[in-house]
Amino acid sequence: MNRTEKLWKPLSGVVRRALRTTCRFELSNYKYTSTSWNRFLNSSSFSRPYERCRSGANLTFWSETFCSESAERVHNVTCWNCNAMPETSPFLFCESCRSVQPVDQSVNYFQIFGLGKRYEIEDGSLEGKYKDWQKKLHPDLVHSKSEREKEYAAEQSACVIEAYRTLRNPLSRAIYIMRLEGVDVNEEETVSEPELLNEIMEIREAVEDATDSQALNQIKSTMQEKLMHWSNSFANAFQNHKFDDALICIRRMTYYSRVNEEIAKKL
Repeated sequence: MNRTEKLWKPLSGVVRRALRTTCRFELSNYKYTSTSWNRFLNSSSFSRPYERCRSGANLTFWSETFCSESAERVHNVTCWNCNAMPETSPFLFCESCRSVQPVDQSVNYFQIFGLGKRYEIEDGSLEGKYKDWQKKLHPDLVHSKSEREKEYAAEQSACVIEAYRTLRNPLSRAIYIMRLEGVDVNEEETVSEPELLNEIMEIREAVEDATDSQALNQIKSTMQEKLMHWSNSFANAFQNHKFDDALICIRRMTYYSRVNEEIAKKL
């Protein structure tokens, strides 16, 4: 178990207990027909990114808020403990009195890591900042402080964990950045594209027929290549504000990711 995984483990209970708000999602322009492969295509264990529920023209968005509803929205930003002005942004931690601050839900995941809102992220740009935040926000560091600050630390640390998990995965990062643009995608819907359905059916059969790890790893390698291709296609579509094309890319990435999940179960 590496150091990053160790930082997650003590917070597993906090993550499970974090309150979530939900609202229904419907995207009228993207409705697909269920198929006999619905169960396979919809099976997914990867985590969704979490974002505030928002609405826009002709759309009703479904989303989830990972951080507790009890987190305070910061308007006039000063430290709750010493009233100091923030030295850095986002203001998760007061450097003056060393107090963890309440969650500001207007801060997005990219801002937490000091990044601009863009899909492409350089390797290594997340883990260092993640560890730095946990050295300041981890609940174990405030065990002797007030109940108020313990709550803030639990919520801040949980949000940073979810931000890290979301942004380091190309698929969840794509879904999240689309939500920031006011466009959501229902990850549980199936498609009626014959070409894609046939491809997924053939891949599924190949996975089921694989007799050893070498065959499974070969399929996995192919899926990784496809994921890279569609990730690059998404980056181009998103940059050019072609959100219809971006949704198609996400759909492809979703299914190839699910194939890899099926492979992982057999390895």
